[in-house]
This record gives sequence, C-alpha cells and structure tokens, in this order.
Amino acid sequence: MLVGELYGPLRDLELFNQVRIDPEVHTLVWPNGADFDPATLHDWPEYKNTMIEMAREWAQRPDYVIGKVAGENG
Repeated sequence: MLVGELYGPLRDLELFNQVRIDPEVHTLVWPNGADFDPATLHDWPEYKNTMIEMAREWAQRPDYVIGKVAGENG
C-alpha cells in the first residue's frame, strides 16, 4: 500500500510513526498529508483484496518509484 508520491514516504519509519488521529474526521493522518478514508478503515475486510491488488498494480508501473513519481524534481 505504501507506494507513490503520497504514501511512498510512509515507508520511512520515522515519518510513519508520526501518525495521528485527526480530531475532526477521526482517521489516521500523517504530516505529509497522507490519510485513510475512515470508511475504508472501518470496512477494511471488505476492501482489503481490492486495495492489495491496486497496490500491486501501482508498484509495477514504470512511472512510479517509492516516494514519488519518476521524473519529478525534489
């Protein structure tokens, strides 16, 4: 799940451990703007296989690298 521009940086344990619960929307959030839809977390067993398959597809895309889209500066 932790691939791409937004979620890839969460592979860094220091950043991942900065997770907080947003008091307004009651979901997991990180300082880089990553978050999870509360409904997805609540219904995770229902979404799990779909999300895993999507993550596998993203990881195979040649334009994605861990942490950012290939070709971006910074």
